[in-house]
Amino acid sequence: MSKTKRILALLGVILLATLYLSTLFFAIFDSPNTMWLFKASIAATILLPVLLYAYTLFYRLSHKNKDD
Repeated sequence: MSKTKRILALLGVILLATLYLSTLFFAIFDSPNTMWLFKASIAATILLPVLLYAYTLFYRLSHKNKDD
């Protein structure tokens, strides 16, 4: 695995952990914007991994015969 892929994977893990923590934070605390932020955080927590998976799947299929 190349160094760039490892760095991007680590950034993805950090981003997902931040999304999980923000979802927990928005679920616990109460303010006028909390419900909207909570919904946005849940959506991002679901959509981000799905979009990343779709991107990597498309990349693998489009570069099927090429080496990494």
